[in-house]
Amino acid sequence: MNSTEKIKVFCKNRRAFWSLVLFVLIFALSLISELIANDKPLIVKYNNQILFPTFTTYSDAFFGGDFPTAANYNDKLIKENIAKNGWMIMPPIPYSFNTVDYYLGTATPSAPDKKHWLGTDEEGRDIVARLLYGIRLSVIFAFFLTVISSAVGIFIGAVQGYFGGKVDLIFQRLIEIWDSLPQLFILIIIASVFLPTFWSLLVILLLFSWTGLTGMVRAEFLRLRNFEFVKAAKVLGVSNFRIMFRHILPNALVTSVTFIPFIMAEAITSLSALDFLGLGLPTDYPSLGDLVRQGKDNLQAPWIGISIFVVLSGLLSMLIFIGEGIRDALDTRKNG
Repeated sequence: MNSTEKIKVFCKNRRAFWSLVLFVLIFALSLISELIANDKPLIVKYNNQILFPTFTTYSDAFFGGDFPTAANYNDKLIKENIAKNGWMIMPPIPYSFNTVDYYLGTATPSAPDKKHWLGTDEEGRDIVARLLYGIRLSVIFAFFLTVISSAVGIFIGAVQGYFGGKVDLIFQRLIEIWDSLPQLFILIIIASVFLPTFWSLLVILLLFSWTGLTGMVRAEFLRLRNFEFVKAAKVLGVSNFRIMFRHILPNALVTSVTFIPFIMAEAITSLSALDFLGLGLPTDYPSLGDLVRQGKDNLQAPWIGISIFVVLSGLLSMLIFIGEGIRDALDTRKNG
C-alpha cells in the first residue's frame, strides 16, 4: 500500500482525522499567542507615529509617563495620553500569561466574567492566557523531547539489533540497569541542585525517555538482518552503517512512527506532573502543571480545575486518537 492509500485510510478514521485537524488548529493559535493574549497593543498610533509594542519595547516616559521602565498599557495615565495623541488596538485578551490584574476589585482567584473569560488564578493572572501560552510551551517541549529521545532510542536499538551477540547482550543489561534507577528521586536531587529551565529539564527527561522505542527497533533489526537483501548488500561490500540506515531502518520505522503521538502525550504528562510537584519549570513559565496544582489547592474556585482538566484531557485524547489512526493506516494486516 502506497503513501496515498495510507493517507486515505487515516482520513477515513474520522476520530483520528478531526483530532489531527483540531490539534493542529489549537497549536497554530498558540504559536501566535502574543497576538491573541497580550498586555501590549497590537498597533499604536502616537504623535503621528505607527508603533508595534508587541515587537518593540517602549518606555513609560515615551508615552508621557515619569519612568524609564517599560510602559504599562493598562495604566490609566498611559491610556489617556495615547487616547489624546492617537489610538491603540489591543489583542482580544488584553493580558499576557504573567500579567497580574491589579484592578480586579475582588479576591483572587476571581470567577469568570467579561474581563476574564475563565477567571483568574490565585495570583490574579488570566487563565485563558496562561492556557494558551501553556499549550504552546507543552507541545514544543514534547515535540523536542519526542524527536531527540526517538532518535537516540532508534539509533541504539538499531545497533543492538543489527550486530546482536555480545553488543546486544551488553546494551540490554545496561538498559535494564538504567530503567531500574529511581527516576523520581534522581529528578528531586537534580532539581534541588540546579534551577530547572526549559532546556535543562529537557535534558533531564531525555536521560530516561530514550528507551521507549529501543526494544521495538531492536526486534525489527533482529528480524530483518537475516533477510536476503541484507545478505546481498554485505556480499557486495556495502558498509554496515549504510545497510543499517539506508536499507533496514526505513522498514523498521513503520512500526516506530505509530508510537510518536503516544510518546508526545507521555512527554506532556511528564512535564505537567513535574510542574505539579514543584520539580519542573520556574513559576515565571506558563505551566499547565502549575494550573493543575492551583486547581487542587483552590477547590473553592472550580473554574481553575475544570479549565485545566478540559485542556489537558483534550490534548492527550487528541494525541491518542491520532496515534491510533496512524497505527491503523500502517497496519498491513488490516489494509494489506
